[in-house]
Amino acid sequence: MVYGSIRKLVGSLADVVQYKLPVGDESIDLNSRLGKPIRLEFRGEIRCIECGRDTRKSFSQGFCFPCSQRLACCDLCIVKPELCHFDKGTCREPAWGEANCLIPHTVYLSNTSGVKVGITRKVPSRWVDQGAIQALPVLHVADRLSSGLVETTLSRWVGDKTNWRKMLKGEVEPRDLESVRDDLLERLEEVASVARLGQRIDGAKVVSLKYPVLEYPGKIVSHNLQKTPVVEGTLLGIKGQYLILDTGVLNVRKYTGHFLQID
Repeated sequence: MVYGSIRKLVGSLADVVQYKLPVGDESIDLNSRLGKPIRLEFRGEIRCIECGRDTRKSFSQGFCFPCSQRLACCDLCIVKPELCHFDKGTCREPAWGEANCLIPHTVYLSNTSGVKVGITRKVPSRWVDQGAIQALPVLHVADRLSSGLVETTLSRWVGDKTNWRKMLKGEVEPRDLESVRDDLLERLEEVASVARLGQRIDGAKVVSLKYPVLEYPGKIVSHNLQKTPVVEGTLLGIKGQYLILDTGVLNVRKYTGHFLQID
């Protein structure tokens, strides 16, 4: 039995993605628990992952309300990078912005519930978080704003969202991402002002990802610890930020900062 505040799943690339669940000061190896019973209990305690304040509700995946309003990592431009406003002098935390936004980003294609475009500072952890079965780096850009402008433009021709239900059913077929990339970059040239923001990543190869899943669910039933504080069942798999049990699926990242007892 382990009790503590949880963080999002930590996945690392291998022949099969290796997952660990941070709980307090400990880290649970999940791959070795496949096929075994697991029980998670939420007792109502939530603490902000920034300031440690007790909070009745979590905001922006683990923060109390004051921190969600103060921190740059909780601003709208984090989920919509094309809205980055650092150059306007209105960043909530300029030092954080310099360290995290004014650095090179990668524009990529991934196959999650279908082909989508995305941006990241961290390859390949972003692909693992999304449950992608394939990924391909496409462009290097100088900063977060540029990545957002390129992503928004490419999303005219390819999706930029993941259908998490389809992703968890394991029904996604491999795609020829290199051909999709070539077609998109040709289309991007039509928007010269945006095309010049990115530098093509020559020689990039498609990365294939395999997840520790014994059995995919035929029907998606989502567990909610706020409504049903005890979740238990046999662990059948881990994909993206989800635990797949024989009783339903649980989005671990949603409960960042929640204190759980895990048996």
